[in-house]
Amino acid sequence: MKKKLNPSRRKFLRNTGLAAGYFSLSSPLTGQILPNKDPSTHYTGTDQAPNRVKAAFAEGDISPELGMEQPGNYGKQYHRSFHDPCKVRIAAFQSGQNKVLIVSLDALAVYRPWVDEVKRSIQEKGGIDAEKILVSASHSHSSGPTAMVQPGQYDRSDAFIQQLAYSQSSCADPTYLKQVKDITLTTALRALENLRDASLGIGSGREEKVAFNRRFRMKNGRTFTHPGQLNPDIVDVAGPIDPEVGVIGSWDAEGKCMGCLVNYACHTTTNPGGISANWVYYMEQTIRGAFGSDCVVVFLQGASGDVTQVNNRNPNVNPSGEEWARLVGASVGAEVVKTLLLLPRASHVKIESKQLILPLKRRVPTEAGVRESLQLAQQSPEQVGKTNWIFAKETLLLDSWGRQNPVHEVPLQVIQLGPAVLAANPAEFFCELGLQIKSESPFPSTFPVTMANDCVGYVPTREAFGPQGGGYETRLTSYSNLEIDAGPKIVAASLELIRQLAPGPIPEAPRAPNFQGRPWDYGNVPPERGQVL
Repeated sequence: MKKKLNPSRRKFLRNTGLAAGYFSLSSPLTGQILPNKDPSTHYTGTDQAPNRVKAAFAEGDISPELGMEQPGNYGKQYHRSFHDPCKVRIAAFQSGQNKVLIVSLDALAVYRPWVDEVKRSIQEKGGIDAEKILVSASHSHSSGPTAMVQPGQYDRSDAFIQQLAYSQSSCADPTYLKQVKDITLTTALRALENLRDASLGIGSGREEKVAFNRRFRMKNGRTFTHPGQLNPDIVDVAGPIDPEVGVIGSWDAEGKCMGCLVNYACHTTTNPGGISANWVYYMEQTIRGAFGSDCVVVFLQGASGDVTQVNNRNPNVNPSGEEWARLVGASVGAEVVKTLLLLPRASHVKIESKQLILPLKRRVPTEAGVRESLQLAQQSPEQVGKTNWIFAKETLLLDSWGRQNPVHEVPLQVIQLGPAVLAANPAEFFCELGLQIKSESPFPSTFPVTMANDCVGYVPTREAFGPQGGGYETRLTSYSNLEIDAGPKIVAASLELIRQLAPGPIPEAPRAPNFQGRPWDYGNVPPERGQVL
């Protein structure tokens, strides 16, 4: 486990060349600065890949109807207003015979049976191997009903469990799932049909003022999630943030920015009011303000399991949902714009994809916990307290589902785009785990993509389950229940996949010619003092 740093020591290391060695980051070659270490620098490298890269971007509207369920929070809630469209956003890339398709949905979560259906349909009609397709969710809490209880999931359970699952829990809508599947297929085919010569730029910016770790060590020796703004019992923050804004931009032959991939670690929980892509909407608006309304923005959620927009140490009143969404989205978007404008580009980029299935065991509640939960759930929330009732319900649902399905086959996937690699897993992954993948990856740019190809709920660090751990993310629910060592195992397996790939060269900016001729005639004169009248 890496040594913990106090804030002043961390800032000093971040601002010096010592940081790369301390955090076990890949050392740059002489004269190079790696893209996910300093976004403001043009990078060196030689473009030697043999195949010209092709790219295409497309998007489709997957907004739910008013009255449909708003996902999350373990209970029923419904959309009553509309703020902005929820979208499926797709990027397609090809180099030689190798193609990859990256699908991002403005959705809370996607689940593997549905994801596999989507991938098969794209493979059948689009001619791309299903293993080369990545499907991820932005984790928007203001999106449509793709999560949490899935259609038919509890059909083998008894009547009381079915009633708790289907009538008292947040549920996916079969009609909406089909709608999203159909639109995703149509949008994917449009992208695959429009692949054309392109160049790619890869790098990153830094935004550290809008995302905060929500877990805190308290005076009682435990760790709380969202202990409350300015709680005097807070001792210290219990985890890091990841301020890196990963960016992969694509330009057509005329130099127009076709679209970009953006990777950033922050819950999409700003909820500006009504149906919405959440703060991703304002990020998109900011980027399009610089590059045009045709620029498609594909957001890939980073390792944000314990990171949100909420600053529990903020001395000021927090903004409204609308203001918060604009603040986070525009701040991240502005960093994307700056990064894109500085990126050197390459027209020959190696593309590859690999995946594996990692079997992980579930944690299930104790028999005593099930008995106690049954007594609570048979009463009303008003009698026993809403929170107690919700997690009693969740205990019973997990006991039923988990014992029928004691192992979860977790899909992991990596996609290489030249010197960058996307490392995808289906968890609400703790930020520290994502940073570990970055620090041990051999790639200059490593972007963890979470909530991808399935959903397994929260995956905390090992320490979160220790004597001084705790907090919301460690609760046993039907949503989050993987074994305690799931985090380290996903990190190790992801790195194993990444190491099967060889990083491509870093794009370099064209070099200026040697000085020839003479200085600018307007400026090559001595001072002219003149005279004062």
